[in-house]
Amino acid sequence: MKSVKSLPGKFAICVNNADYPVSLELHKLYGLVPDEEAERDGDLRVIDESGEDYLYPAEYFLVVEFPQTIQQALQTSFARTVQPA
Repeated sequence: MKSVKSLPGKFAICVNNADYPVSLELHKLYGLVPDEEAERDGDLRVIDESGEDYLYPAEYFLVVEFPQTIQQALQTSFARTVQPA
């Protein structure tokens, strides 16, 4: 687990929470923290229900790309909920 220190760069929708029903809510939008090593291993670093970022299987998510205005609005919204580390 890494402590969340920055806003999410990308976003993903949870499409499978079978192994993590407490940590992930099905069909919910989650912020992603960039982690190239995790992605090479088939995982994504996701800011989950705890407000911290953890690794989850990439196949549990659908990564979505939004227009810049929506991306900025989402980042602003996430900034209100992210607690400083």
